[in-house]
Amino acid sequence: MLNIKIYTPLDGSQGKMDLKVDITIEKHAFVALSGESGSGKTTLLRILAGLHKAEGSIEVNGVVWQDDKKTLATQKRGIGFVFQDYALFENMSIEQNLLFICKDRPLAKELLEMTEMYGLKDRLVTGLSGGQKQRVSLCRAMMNRPDLLLMDEPLSALDPLMRSKLQHDILNLHKTFGTTTVMVSHDPSEIYRLAQRVIVLEQGKVVQDASPKEILLQTQGSQKFSLRGELLDIIQADIINIAVVAIGQQIVEVVIDEYEANTFCIGDVVQVSTKAFSPSLSRL
Repeated sequence: MLNIKIYTPLDGSQGKMDLKVDITIEKHAFVALSGESGSGKTTLLRILAGLHKAEGSIEVNGVVWQDDKKTLATQKRGIGFVFQDYALFENMSIEQNLLFICKDRPLAKELLEMTEMYGLKDRLVTGLSGGQKQRVSLCRAMMNRPDLLLMDEPLSALDPLMRSKLQHDILNLHKTFGTTTVMVSHDPSEIYRLAQRVIVLEQGKVVQDASPKEILLQTQGSQKFSLRGELLDIIQADIINIAVVAIGQQIVEVVIDEYEANTFCIGDVVQVSTKAFSPSLSRL
């Protein structure tokens, strides 16, 4: 059980704000943190890791990591942290990167075999692809068998195919080692596939806290589906207008009428929804 009750002032995307979070996360749960850039997601991870000071308390499985009397050092918190930029030792081999954390060679072998990296264990990380580096980073984070695994958009720099492969690795490691996992992500498909629970932050406050299905598949009235995206372009083709919308990792085209074409602006955040299988757009 992870009990978090923290407060700290921040400079957010819209100026000064207060990050104020009071939540409980079940042991072994996989939780996704979502929300706009600058809403406090990464700062919350850093507070959990002991890398950012905040007022309040953090308790993990009955052990107090922080309260008004003490703050446990990062190295004593039993966490694994996976960064977006890998943060590997480039002068070391794959296996040496893992053993630097813990001299447990059988565990390193198990982790590298699970992620199909054991055959490359003696290779320097400088010769690896982005996906391979992130696999090593993930394995290294598991070397101390963490109670809490923290991931800050670990797959955002990878192509869709590699993201899918690594999502499988992340879920496999999470289940095998029984960690409690908190991951920052903006990718709806990634959140839906991995997380059991989604916590959405807005200007430092929790504005939504529910299952991925409840948050990502929100519909209104008779709509069959409703997806949020960014309007990239409006193309006039003969007598019709086509809106080009980015939804997660996908680009979709939606036919709109002349009035809508004159109303929307490139860059608008829009909602793509359908009634009776006829998609329509509305500004959010």
